[in-house]
Amino acid sequence: MTIPPSGFFASKAWHFTILILLGVFWGLSFSLARMSTEDAMHPISINYWACVTSAVGLVVFCALTGRPIRKEKAFLQLYFICGLLGSVIPGTLYFYAASQVSAGVLSITVATVPLTTFVGAAFFRIEKPSLLRVLGVILGILSIALLVLPETSLPEPSAAFWVFVMVLAAGCYAVENLVIAAKMPPDADIMSVVCGMFIASLLMLTPIVWLTDAFVMMPWPMTAPGWAIIAMGLITAIAYGGFYYLVVISGPVFASQCAYLVTLAGVFWGIVIYEESHSAWVWVSLTVMILALVLVQPRANTISH
Repeated sequence: MTIPPSGFFASKAWHFTILILLGVFWGLSFSLARMSTEDAMHPISINYWACVTSAVGLVVFCALTGRPIRKEKAFLQLYFICGLLGSVIPGTLYFYAASQVSAGVLSITVATVPLTTFVGAAFFRIEKPSLLRVLGVILGILSIALLVLPETSLPEPSAAFWVFVMVLAAGCYAVENLVIAAKMPPDADIMSVVCGMFIASLLMLTPIVWLTDAFVMMPWPMTAPGWAIIAMGLITAIAYGGFYYLVVISGPVFASQCAYLVTLAGVFWGIVIYEESHSAWVWVSLTVMILALVLVQPRANTISH
């Protein structure tokens, strides 16, 4: 960013405000993802149309606000790497799993993002490891084990496979966090970068959706699943902008703490919208995951630069 934040916009309160809003609205996306699969549209096609919505919305926003899409090599590399790790791979896996696992369980698995982000940040010496953080990672692993190992944890034993699929998707998001922290040019405009990322995602998804014969037109007249796809695309575009901004001003580990709130909000929205009920094992897993996230705290000076 060319102009460093000052006053309230450089304060902890501002950083935590963004964090909370990201958690609440991103948490809603799990229930919307489940809703989007109700017309039996192919998961790759769902991801494609969600990306179309995000890209179109961001192109219009950048055009109206005079934000050019930078085309230098460093920016183009960032667009395609983040598009692959933040949309093409995890988004497709996400929609495959959405029809098989409840919104609440999906939201618990995404909480592994800050844990794996910390592991990567420590490995690449972006942030220093500590005993409490290592314990948080161990508890995160235990939380996933509590989801997939007990026979009575998930409604269907086959759902355990989709839990591992979502953990893989979360790993993609974690690597993306580190790429943003390490490769974001200092003069970058956040929303322009997000726009470039979704344009790159579309360029990658278009041949995939045609070669796999997965392309399906959006329903018309619009159905609830169709509106869910559009809502997800808009929420994702706005949330990614806020998330990238938070990574830049607060560091990758602090920003990835939004998964803590996404998890709680995802479980909450699933109960409100779908009246989901969970086994005792799922609630224990959620409790352990929350404790794990509390232990994986940002470094003391993370929110001061």
